[in-house]
Amino acid sequence: MKFRLDEDSLGKVQIPFDAYYGAFTGRAIKQYNVTGNKAHKNLIMSFVMIKRSAAIANMKTKAIDTKRGNAIVSACDKILAGKHSEQFVVDMINSGAGTAFNMNSNEVIANVALEILRKKKGQYQYLHPNDHVNMSQSSNDTYPTAMHVAILMNLKETIPAIDILIKSLNKKAVQFSSFKKIGRTHLMDALPVTLGSEFAAYVTSISKARDAIILAQKELQNVALGGTAVGTGANTPKGYRKIAIAELGKISKLPLKPEKDMQHGLQSKFAVANLSGALRNLALEIGKLANDIRLMASGPIAGLAELGIPAVHAGSSIMPGKVNPSLAECMNMICFNIIGNDSAVAYAAQSGQFELNVMLPGMLKCVLESTDMIKNFFPIFSANLIEGLTANKEKLRKDIENSPVIVTLLTPKIGYLKSAELFKESLKTGKTIRELVVSKNLMSNKEIDTLFG
Repeated sequence: MKFRLDEDSLGKVQIPFDAYYGAFTGRAIKQYNVTGNKAHKNLIMSFVMIKRSAAIANMKTKAIDTKRGNAIVSACDKILAGKHSEQFVVDMINSGAGTAFNMNSNEVIANVALEILRKKKGQYQYLHPNDHVNMSQSSNDTYPTAMHVAILMNLKETIPAIDILIKSLNKKAVQFSSFKKIGRTHLMDALPVTLGSEFAAYVTSISKARDAIILAQKELQNVALGGTAVGTGANTPKGYRKIAIAELGKISKLPLKPEKDMQHGLQSKFAVANLSGALRNLALEIGKLANDIRLMASGPIAGLAELGIPAVHAGSSIMPGKVNPSLAECMNMICFNIIGNDSAVAYAAQSGQFELNVMLPGMLKCVLESTDMIKNFFPIFSANLIEGLTANKEKLRKDIENSPVIVTLLTPKIGYLKSAELFKESLKTGKTIRELVVSKNLMSNKEIDTLFG
């Protein structure tokens, strides 16, 4: 492999000859071997859009000449069109405040721009990663801004995935609306409900969680670009901030606006933690749904066997014919990971000191991972599990007939104590409540049908 010598403030570093990154990145990839995962595509896009917007703002405020400024914009356009994304090599979890990734971005854009200017990589006397690509910026304001933009971009696919699940569940609520079944409290028999009403309740829960996510994303639309170091806006020309954020909103197609308190925008991660908490609450509701499906589908002989589940693959490598609730189990594991990610975000959000929270890369990795799992798996879960669920109508009917708990419905007619006696007798003799009530001439079959109806 051929190498070139690239130089930063610490000295010279050997860099692969064809690489568009430079000395800072060369040092960083040796230090931050953490997850083994390079930057998320939406983080790359967000940073490149920020650098492009900053260059336009710097040209409009006369802070940079148009020759260099346009070269930076053209370099960004190339990357946004899909070129050179492999050059963003810094691990998702890297230096505090994401300085390493900011510099990775600066160096790649600078070297692409140098080629546009017909210069060689590393000839930074013509266009410099810090002096020109990073002009009017700091990692302190670019990474927090990129966090918000990357998460908002991911949510564009995440929320529709949640909507797909809500729609599938609602279809089942309608389909199962006439199927009566034994309700359960404390995992014990309770008064009858319908299978449809159970699914309608899932729709309500998940819809509430979805609405909370939509509400939380609005806070992410406030960005701190232009705050530079500690939120002071140092080294930015007059008018830069307004122009840069307007340009960023235009290229990202997001309704971005300046954070009113720039110092708050850098030291507090309320908006990200709030969104992460909303994702966690969705995971809690979905996890409960997945657990219920696993229980209702348990069997087919020794379990509840109220639901039939579609077979997506063989359930066992040793037991032929076995069908497992594999997609529900996968959903549970996703929910556990989202909850764990939120815990990491919460710890990171409260771990900032004074004017800057430096735990940003770890927070962003967690939120993007959570939203990726939702947008990737929810449509599969909806299509291949929820849509294929069937009701075991005969089992549901028998459970209602055989459960002594339905004696509760007789209490207004015969009183609590008499009802309790019937409950005990039913368990002792194996006779149904219907049989006992009719044999004792307490009510007729027709009256019971009306009562249980």
